Amino acid sequence: MKEQLKIRFKNFALSVIKLCETLPRRNSTFTISNQIISSATSMGANYRAALRGRSTAEFLSKLGIVEEESDETLYWLELIVESGLANSEQVDPLWKECNELLAIVVSTINTTRKNQKTSKS
Repeated sequence: MKEQLKIRFKNFALSVIKLCETLPRRNSTFTISNQIISSATSMGANYRAALRGRSTAEFLSKLGIVEEESDETLYWLELIVESGLANSEQVDPLWKECNELLAIVVSTINTTRKNQKTSKS
C-alpha cells in the first residue's frame, strides 16, 4: 500500500505539471502554476518523508504537511476552473484524485492517533 501511494502521489504531481503546461500564458497563470506545482509536488515529497519518520510524532507531523498541501492544491484547482484558465473536464480527474489522496492521509492520521492513544492506555 505504501509503495502504491508513493506512485499515486508522484503521478498526481506529474499530472498537475502537465495541466499547467496546457494553461494559457497570462501573468496570473504563472503565479497559479508555480503555487499549484509547489503544493502538488510537496504532497508526495512529504509523504515519502513521513514514511522515513523516526518516530510517530515525526510521522504525524509530515502527514499533517501532506494534509495541508493537499488542501492547498484543491484550492488552486478551484481557482484554475473558476478563473476560466481550464475547464472542469480537464480538472475534475485531478480534483478527484487529490480528494482521494487527502482522504487516505486524514484516515491514516486518525488511525495513527487512535493507535497511539490505545498503546498508552
